[in-house]
Amino acid sequence: MSDKKFYVTTPIYYVNDKPHIGHAYTTILADVLARYHKEDGQETFFLTGLDEHGQKVQQAAEKRGMAPQEHCDDLAPRFIQLWKKLNIENSDFIRTTEPRHKEVVQKILQQVYDNGDIYSAEYEGWYSVSEERFITSTEKDSGEFRDIKQLKEKNYFFRMGKYQQKLIDHINDNPDFICPESRKNEILGFLRQPLGDLCVSRPKDRLNWGIELTFDKDYVTYVWFDALINYISAIGYLSDDAKFKKWWPHSLHLIGKDILTTHSVYWTTMLFSLGLPLPKKIFAHGWWLIGESKMSKSLGNVVSPLDLVDEYGVDAVRYYLMSQMVLGQDCSFTFESFITRFNNDLANDFGNLLNRVSGLIRKNFDGVVPACGQLSDADKEIVDLTGQTEKEIACAVDKLEIHTAVASTLRLVSMANKYLEHQAPWKVAKEDLKRAGTILYVATEALRIATLHLVPIMPSKTKVVLDVLRAVGSDTKWGGLRSGSVLEAHDALFPRLELSKE
Repeated sequence: MSDKKFYVTTPIYYVNDKPHIGHAYTTILADVLARYHKEDGQETFFLTGLDEHGQKVQQAAEKRGMAPQEHCDDLAPRFIQLWKKLNIENSDFIRTTEPRHKEVVQKILQQVYDNGDIYSAEYEGWYSVSEERFITSTEKDSGEFRDIKQLKEKNYFFRMGKYQQKLIDHINDNPDFICPESRKNEILGFLRQPLGDLCVSRPKDRLNWGIELTFDKDYVTYVWFDALINYISAIGYLSDDAKFKKWWPHSLHLIGKDILTTHSVYWTTMLFSLGLPLPKKIFAHGWWLIGESKMSKSLGNVVSPLDLVDEYGVDAVRYYLMSQMVLGQDCSFTFESFITRFNNDLANDFGNLLNRVSGLIRKNFDGVVPACGQLSDADKEIVDLTGQTEKEIACAVDKLEIHTAVASTLRLVSMANKYLEHQAPWKVAKEDLKRAGTILYVATEALRIATLHLVPIMPSKTKVVLDVLRAVGSDTKWGGLRSGSVLEAHDALFPRLELSKE
């Protein structure tokens, strides 16, 4: 992994949404990456938050008979409580209604306006209320947009097209800037057509729930121009110069593929106008599907992460989400796949390895970790595998392939289980207790190292294992298990699950 500072962000989630697996996935992914980088000795900053302005928020508040701010204050705790329940360790949580954010947005609007990159013009076209933006005739005819109406009004526009070639050059000069490759190609394809300017205002007589333009009090800013700025307002842009220089541009923006254009085109051209460097990487992951359909509130197929956590535990949910999705591709959620992965990986392999070594050490060594004698070739294979696993995990995390990091760790667990079966210390102990002790030390040390690699994925259950082993520190070098330590008693780590007919 890199020795630079690591700043990771999630999208700021829409306050009206009910948190679902998609929200949980992105936030857990950011948390896991931040934890891996912390384990690597890096300084990290992890930002998440809520997008609270715009027409849909205003309309939802009106339906509830509430002021928009009151509506947002009522809904925001749903996300805050979920992140706490999912063991998310974010460094900051920003809401776009906070003064610290609004002040920066207004300063940026004025700066871009003073640069000559914002101008006023009358515009007539199709407007999608659901998307809160003007759309082209082609988009209108696609059938993908709801609540469409024709509008003619004066608005303010950002000269986005001015920076088209500069953006194309940056993408071509920095091949890892937009990932995966398919998303980079998608944006380059989009940029083959002339890039129009972006409408960045809404008249107050149509929408008043937004951040007021400093240069025209009759308008508020477009919600996307407001929302994207959170990535720099939270780390001190125009308010804490030292903090901002520390963290920007060391940023990884994790997003869903549906907001790729706003992040790869709107946001980047805004930064060009401000004279700021672009983030290091924008990574667009796929969608969680139910069957062949995207998970969405309108389809009624949303899986609640809170329900899953209450039923199966937070670490099982975190493990499933991180191990199941190949980053960049879509992934189908099914309870069958959840139960299968839980039983195969967590109950049969990881939990079983703990049960076996602790049971055999209690039976043959009174619960005291035995000394490690001379290593056989079979022992050395496990030692070598731990070193190989560490390299594979570092490489996988650098590539954001968390599923690969998990698979490498579970391969170590699986090989330790097979090593026990082949070496049969329960038989060896009858004739050579010292050799049996070495076998058990090797298997238990492999478990300790594998557990440390799983800490970012399952912080709660791994703590249980490390406490049982009386393991101290986070050093994954071989030999960290202390002979002579007395193992703690423990319950089954992951009892097997049965898939109910319901």
